[in-house]
Amino acid sequence: MKVAVMADIHSNSVALKSCIEYAKNEGVEVFLFLGDYIGELAYPQRTMWRLYELSREYPCYFIRGNKENYWLHYRAGWNVEWRFGSSTTGILRYDYDRLTERDLDFFASLPIARHVKWKGHESITICHGSPDKINESLKPGSTRIREILAQEESGVVLCAHTHVQFCEEYDGKLLINPGSVGVPLESNGMTQFAILSSKDGKWIPQLISLDYDVERAVAELYEEKLDKIAPGWTCVTERVLHGCDREHAHASSLTKVMELCREEQGECIWPGIPEEYWNRVLTTTAV
Repeated sequence: MKVAVMADIHSNSVALKSCIEYAKNEGVEVFLFLGDYIGELAYPQRTMWRLYELSREYPCYFIRGNKENYWLHYRAGWNVEWRFGSSTTGILRYDYDRLTERDLDFFASLPIARHVKWKGHESITICHGSPDKINESLKPGSTRIREILAQEESGVVLCAHTHVQFCEEYDGKLLINPGSVGVPLESNGMTQFAILSSKDGKWIPQLISLDYDVERAVAELYEEKLDKIAPGWTCVTERVLHGCDREHAHASSLTKVMELCREEQGECIWPGIPEEYWNRVLTTTAV
């Protein structure tokens, strides 16, 4: 039996298509998805369409990521303004406006973690951040990974969120981050996921990195005018697609922008960040 594990698609339907095709060619029978389906790239509806289509062809198991909570909180009346032209929130508004009620209801139906098991195979726990917290960042070598593996009954824990691919073993159990399909870090611009193959009831992981049509994904950013809708954020997205290091990725860039804003204004409350700080940070950290 072979199981594909995909996470953090972030609307990169171009990369998702390549990963799904590769998995099918490898004889994958089941797909596990670890959340953050929509995000930084163009045409989010194309990603949702691919997921719905795949779930009609294959058994698919989904859980909710922190991005899904953004959309659900906003629908519920979250008192935050998302506006076009803002590097901080423009992409959030763009994505939300393109999600349907079907999409939002689908996200609302998803748990933040779940256990899956097939007869004759060790059980698997799937989550986005960790089994306990949707946005927890698990890093290789951390004591937190050992704690989670010690408390979980499953032989394998699958997590995502950090966009960094790795596999770690402790006390005969595995914790695997398949990397990000859509905006992977430390991948040299390749899309990433994992395949689990069964052997004598145990799961053997294979971490996959694939070349795909990065320039098509970049071109779609500009087709949809995301450089106008979310200028700074889209600049960072393009850098990540081309394989920039973690220092120039979204979380690091946002931290630098907020630090500069706080230094000069005395405080910086997300999402009220003036564009000038994005412009200055991205100019001084050009790659």
